[in-house]
Amino acid sequence: MSKNERITENIVRDNLRDLDYYNPDNGITIEEQKSEIIKVKNLLSKASKNSKGNIGYPEFIISNKLDPNFIIIIECKSDIKKHESQNYDKPVGFAVDGVIHYAKHLSKKYTVLAIAISGYSKDNLKISTFLFPSEQDSYRNLVNEHGLEIEMLLKFEDYYRLASFDPEVSKKRYSDLISFSRELHEFIWAKAKVSEEDKPLLVSGTLIALMNDAFQKSYKYLNAEDVQEAWINAIKKELNKAEIPQGKKDTMIQPYTTIAVHPNLGKPDSRTEKEYPDGVFKEVIDRINDNVWPFISIYHDFDVVGQFYGEFLKYTAGDKKALGIVLTPKHIAELFSLIANVQKTDVVLDICAGTGGFLISAMQQMLKQAVTDDERIDIKRNRLIGVENSPKMFSLAASNMILRGDGKANLHQGSCFDNAITSAIKKTKPTIGLLNPPYSQAKSDVELHELYFVKHMLDLLQKGATGVAIIPMNTVISPHSAKEELLKKHTLLAVMTMPIELFYPVGAPTCIVVFEAHIPHKTSNKKTWFGYWREDGFEKTKHLGRVDLNNRWAGIRDYWIEQYRNKEVKAGESVMEYVTSNDEWVAEAYLQTDYSKITEDEFAKVVKDYSVFKMLNKL
Repeated sequence: MSKNERITENIVRDNLRDLDYYNPDNGITIEEQKSEIIKVKNLLSKASKNSKGNIGYPEFIISNKLDPNFIIIIECKSDIKKHESQNYDKPVGFAVDGVIHYAKHLSKKYTVLAIAISGYSKDNLKISTFLFPSEQDSYRNLVNEHGLEIEMLLKFEDYYRLASFDPEVSKKRYSDLISFSRELHEFIWAKAKVSEEDKPLLVSGTLIALMNDAFQKSYKYLNAEDVQEAWINAIKKELNKAEIPQGKKDTMIQPYTTIAVHPNLGKPDSRTEKEYPDGVFKEVIDRINDNVWPFISIYHDFDVVGQFYGEFLKYTAGDKKALGIVLTPKHIAELFSLIANVQKTDVVLDICAGTGGFLISAMQQMLKQAVTDDERIDIKRNRLIGVENSPKMFSLAASNMILRGDGKANLHQGSCFDNAITSAIKKTKPTIGLLNPPYSQAKSDVELHELYFVKHMLDLLQKGATGVAIIPMNTVISPHSAKEELLKKHTLLAVMTMPIELFYPVGAPTCIVVFEAHIPHKTSNKKTWFGYWREDGFEKTKHLGRVDLNNRWAGIRDYWIEQYRNKEVKAGESVMEYVTSNDEWVAEAYLQTDYSKITEDEFAKVVKDYSVFKMLNKL
C-alpha cells in the first residue's frame, strides 16, 4: 500500500470520527482490512483480488448490532484517476471496481452499502456509493429522497434510512418481518396463551418499553417474576415523556395493564420451565428486541406496529367479518395521500384512525416537503388529527406515533360522533380527511352505515377541503338515504373501483370515493370522474398475502395519480359522468369498452371478477 493511500484512509477515518462512527455507545463496529465476523470471513474467503488466493478485505468494514444483516464497506485509492475503470473489472487497481468486487460476495447474506473513495485531500475526494440488496444479483447507486446520487460520507443512520427506501431492500425487510410475525404469533399462542386481541398490545407495548434505555439494558438480568412490573413501568415512563394530556395517558395505559398481570407471562410453570427458565415473557421481549426493534430505532418510516397488527388479525379465531375491522394496506394509505395531494400546510383528519396508517402516511408526505425544524415540529404537533373508538386500537395508534416521536396530542379516544370530540376537531380546521370506516354488518342499522361516517368526516372539514374514503362497493351501488344527504352538502369528485382482493384474506369489494366538502353537488355543476383501478400489481402468495412481487406498484400508482389529477377519459379505464343520489357510483356503470382490444383471457377474467363480486356482495 502506498503512503498516499494511507493518507486517504486517515482522511476517511477522521470523517467517520466526525460522523460519530467511533462513539462507544452507538453499537457500531469498525474493522479495518480484516474481520472477526465469521459470516464475513466465509463470504470473503473466495474474494481475493489477485492470483495468490489470499482472503481479501476492504479498507473498512462497518457493522451495527441493531441490524446484523446490514453492512457498510469502504475501499480507498489515493489517485482520483484510479477511482473507477470503464467496465468495473479491475478490482486491484480501482476503488469502485474493488468495492463492487467485495460487495458481490457479501451480498449473498447481507444488504451491502459499498463506498468507493479516492483522493488524498479532504477537499478533493471523489466518492461513489452503491447499494447491493441482500440475495439480489443487481445493484444500483444510492440516492437520497430526491433521487440525487450520494457523493459524500453520511452518518450511519442516514445510510441505513436511505438504503431502506430501496424497493428491493424494503421488499426483503417486509418479507422478513411477516415471516417473523408469523413465528412470533405461533410462539405466543403456544407458550404464552395470550388472547388474540391482546397479542398486538404485547408487541406494541414491548416496543415502547424498549424505548426506555434502563429497561432495554436491564430486562435480561431481572427475575422472571419481576419482568412484567418493569415492563409496565417502562411504558409509563415513556408515556410521561410524550406530549400527551394526562387523561389520554391514563386511557392509553389501561389496555397494557392486562398484559402486565397475565399469569402465563410471569414465573415459568412446569409446562415452560425447562424450555424457558427465565420465563416466556422475557423470551418474547428478546425476540422482538432482536428482530423488530432495529427497524424502529434506525428506520423511522416503517409501520411496524401496523404491519404486526394486520398480520395478527389474520389469525383471529372466529368470523373475521364480525370484527368490523379492515386495516388499510400500506400502499393504499400512501395512495390516499397522493390523491388528496397532502401539503405541509394541511391539517389531516382520520376519524377512524385504527393503528394510524393514514396519519403516518400523510405525515411522511408532509415531512418530505418540510425545510426547517419549526416546520417539522409544526407538522407533528398540530397537523395530524385522529379519532379511534376502541381503547385497544387507540393504544396501538398512539404507540405507533410515539415510536416515531410524533403527533400524539391530537389523537382522541372515543366515538367520532361524540360532541366534545367533534367540537375539538372543528377548532383545528382540518383541510383533508382520510377514512376507512368500520364496515357495517347490519345494513338496516342506519348509524353504522359507512356513508354516515363519510358524511361526518366531510362535515368536520373546512369548505372546499378534500375528503377521501375507501368503502364497500355495495354502499355506492345500492339506494340509500345517505347518498342523498351527502350530495345535498358535498360534491362527489371521483370514484375509483379497487381490486376485488385488496383486503385479502377478507373479501370485500371496495371503491375509493373523493369529495369536495361543503359545496353541494348540484350547485357545483361538476361531472364525477370514474376510474377502473382493478389491477394494482400485487399478487397473492401463500405465506405473505398480497405482495408487489414484480415491483409493478410504483408505475401503476403514478399512472393512476396522473389519470385522476388530469381527469383523463380512456375507453375501458375511466369516464366522466353527471350523477345523482339515485345513480350507481361505480365506473362499471358508465365505462365504454374498446372491444377491438379484448382478448379471450381478459374476457374470462372479467366474468370471473364479476362472479366473485356478486357472490361477495351477497355475504
